[in-house]
Amino acid sequence: MKYLCLALLIVSLATVLLAQSTVNPNEAAGLEVLKCSWSKERMGWENDPFRGPIENFDEMRARTRNEKRIADAKRGGGGDADRLKREAGADAAIVASQHKNTLSRYVFTYKTTIKNLSQKTIKLIDWDYVFLDKTTESELGRQQFTNEEKIGPGKTRELTVAITRPPTQTISVTALNKNEGDSLIGRVIVLRVEYSDGSIWQAPETNNQNR
Repeated sequence: MKYLCLALLIVSLATVLLAQSTVNPNEAAGLEVLKCSWSKERMGWENDPFRGPIENFDEMRARTRNEKRIADAKRGGGGDADRLKREAGADAAIVASQHKNTLSRYVFTYKTTIKNLSQKTIKLIDWDYVFLDKTTESELGRQQFTNEEKIGPGKTRELTVAITRPPTQTISVTALNKNEGDSLIGRVIVLRVEYSDGSIWQAPETNNQNR
């Protein structure tokens, strides 16, 4: 009977330890991650990502000056309008060629929606966006962020960070491929929370990590 009780005690302790090891760290922080997402957008381009880049200030000034000269020539009735048009066309072709040979650059936007489950107001959150291989679930990349955001008890807030760093090394920073993220799983882990009353929650495993 003594050994049976001891065995039951060991099993009970093992069950408790297993339950503790599977606790969601975000729930332990007194909050819930409702959703997360990331996107890739071409920098300095208009709504259509496949069109040419927006002209810079000097190019815009030169184009405007040429258009004015052509308009003035037409109003004056002289024969210079056609010549000016040809010259402006040649200038535009040179500009287009220069942009064509310039690699595009992209900005990556990372988002997560957080709900404060505690009775205290959150003022700062350290969080990681972790990227896993969809097949093996091995970690391929991790982005670390800090957001100063006031989130009252029971309130929900979207955290957004835009940087030029891609999720993983497999994601290109100079090319557009809409399917390149299909092999990734994204997860958000909250590592540290500061509250407006001065208290702090920190995930135990992050004590020795540098941020």
